[in-house]
Order: sequence, then C-alpha cells, then structure tokens
Amino acid sequence: MSKDSYKLIANNKKAYHDYFIEETYEAGITLVGTEVKSLRMGRCNVKESFIRIEKGEVFIYGMHISPYEKGNIFNKDPLRVRKLLLHKRQISKLTGQIAEKGYTLVPLKVYFRGSLAKVEIGLARGKKLYDKRQDIAKKDQRREAEKEFKIRMR
Repeated sequence: MSKDSYKLIANNKKAYHDYFIEETYEAGITLVGTEVKSLRMGRCNVKESFIRIEKGEVFIYGMHISPYEKGNIFNKDPLRVRKLLLHKRQISKLTGQIAEKGYTLVPLKVYFRGSLAKVEIGLARGKKLYDKRQDIAKKDQRREAEKEFKIRMR
C-alpha cells in the first residue's frame, strides 16, 4: 500500500453550502485505538462539528465517531473533543485570519492517507441567504443546460 493512498471516510457537503471556503489545510487527529477501528469501518459524522483554536492548540468539537462494537470498556465518548495536529506556523496564521471579521474554521473531510487519519479543514467565510439562493439558481441552470445538451445529442 503506497503512502499516497487516500480513503474517504466522511464528507461535509453542508459546509460547502453554508460557507465560502477560502483555504484548506490538512490536519492530523489524535485518536484512541477503538476510534481508529471505528473510522476504518467508516463510522464517522462531521456535519454538525466545528473547530476552535484555544491556547495555541486546535480542537474539533461535535465530531461523532460511533463506538466500536467489540470495544466494550475501551470505547470513549463518541462526541468527545479531539485535538487536531497542525504546525505552529499554520496555527498562528489561522489565529490571525480568524481574528478578522467573518472567518471561521470548518471540517470538510475525514480520510485516511496511508495509515494516518486526517481531517481537511477549511478557512471559511459565512454565506448570506442571497448567496445560497444564487448558488441554487446556478446549479439549476447548469442542470437544465446539461439536460438540453443531452436531448440535442440524441
């Protein structure tokens, strides 16, 4: 198995709907053994989760990793706060950008790169209601255009 292998576990489509994603970062995540086994089975949800920087460390809140069936007493709380691993330079850069108005950190994907669990986090700016409506209108137009194109091709 190569180091570049990539296995997607969870995707946060809601984040792309609610935010403009300015930059993305790859962060490691600290897990215990049964959580890793549960992740390998694909039992993870990041839809309602969010990221905070506290005292120079990055934490993810609300990330749900289902308890491993055979884990019994070794299972941890599925919604516990987990530490994300980033370089100090990246953390200080993110802290400065979050201090600006309207920026936040959101988890976008959870995946395995090689044997390591990773989280892709995005520096995001919130969308207004009219921005969401514009996105929906663009998708509808593109869908209609594709439908027309398919009809013409026949």
